[in-house]
Amino acid sequence: MTNDKADFTQGSILKKLVAFMMPVLGALILQAAYGAVDLLVVGRFGSTSGLSAVSTGSQVLNLVTFVVVQFAMGITVLIARYLGEKKQEQIGAVIGGAVVVFSMISVVLFFLMVCFARPISILMQAPTEAVDLTAAYVRICGGGIFFIVAYNLLAAIFRGLGDSQSPLLFVLVACIVNIIGDLILVAGFHLDAAGAAIATVLAQALSVVFAVLLLIRKKMPFVITRKDFRLNLQCRKFLKIGLPLALQEFLTQLSFLALCAFVNRLGLEASSGYGVACKIVSFAMLVPSALMQSMASFVSQNVGAGKYKRAKKSMFTGIGVGLAVGCLVFVLVMFKGDLLAGFFSTDAGVIQKGYDYLKGFALETILTAVLFSMIGYFNGTNRTIWVMTQGLIQTLLVRLPLAYFMSIQPDASLTKIGLAAPASTLVGIILNLGFFLYLEKKEKKVKG
Repeated sequence: MTNDKADFTQGSILKKLVAFMMPVLGALILQAAYGAVDLLVVGRFGSTSGLSAVSTGSQVLNLVTFVVVQFAMGITVLIARYLGEKKQEQIGAVIGGAVVVFSMISVVLFFLMVCFARPISILMQAPTEAVDLTAAYVRICGGGIFFIVAYNLLAAIFRGLGDSQSPLLFVLVACIVNIIGDLILVAGFHLDAAGAAIATVLAQALSVVFAVLLLIRKKMPFVITRKDFRLNLQCRKFLKIGLPLALQEFLTQLSFLALCAFVNRLGLEASSGYGVACKIVSFAMLVPSALMQSMASFVSQNVGAGKYKRAKKSMFTGIGVGLAVGCLVFVLVMFKGDLLAGFFSTDAGVIQKGYDYLKGFALETILTAVLFSMIGYFNGTNRTIWVMTQGLIQTLLVRLPLAYFMSIQPDASLTKIGLAAPASTLVGIILNLGFFLYLEKKEKKVKG
């Protein structure tokens, strides 16, 4: 390899893994900050009902966004594959077909979110005082769904072209615009949850304009013609890659919506407190998430080079890095959770409820470091069907049933509901360890 930094097959595993992980972590931090700003500003300058509305409404928006991102992964993979195969002439048809497919998806999402905003809010069991504000948040985000979908499609195209810095730049632009928009509309004009939704849509719209201008100015190794903009053979190819990923993401996000609905039954303070806790959780999960994404590339390269022992060693190195950070985050979340919740709300009741959930969740910060490194390893060794299977077992058979059971107890508390997360992750670790040992045994038999 010409670039020694990008060669993961030699040198210090720890140094190279950390160096590769840092830019990935940077992008994830910006994305988490983007989502946290709405809650922070509404928590400071809006109402408790507004805070609950943003909390519940953003869960709906997350479901849509994450599924679209996984769908778009098919485009990233296909473009990268054609570049590697020196078939650049096919890329125009991929992008043209993607524009048509994602425009159709946008129309469906627009109709669902604008026309059914109130039923969606009621289905989410938004507290009675917050139903109108939640519906307004969902409806406004639905009105701007074209920009949200376009933004994620453009980011996928850039990543497929081997450019991961531009999507990072889009997130930065969106972040800055969103902060300014929140301060003007929520703090200045007191538009509460609706102001936060408008700021989100405006931020995404400006990011799309910025991305399109960048795409036009960028020297492309292909041409796009008018006839590329139709349902073509490339559509089937990227849907075949993206659909299974989107399906798994959809089921996972549905489980988070169900969890939000369980919590909403406990009242307005619990709903708002859970929303605050979720933002803290998203920051606590950044290092494990960055490790998982980095591990897949690191392991994949070593497997491709036939260095299976180094691939396994990198998984254990990742677990070590994750545990070191996870223990620090655990102490912070477990003993200073109220201080962290205080950044997002000034309401003492909301802060306490947020801290209650964090106390149950805290152990997850350590366990996830182990689980996500293992998942990254299995992704890198192309065991994605196993990764999907164990993920669905955790979600549908452990986390959701346990959270529901805890929420219907007479003495139901957010701490007990929070325990469902580390319990399901522990099951995931046991499943993955079993699968790892099974593969090791299988490998020894083949060698023997």
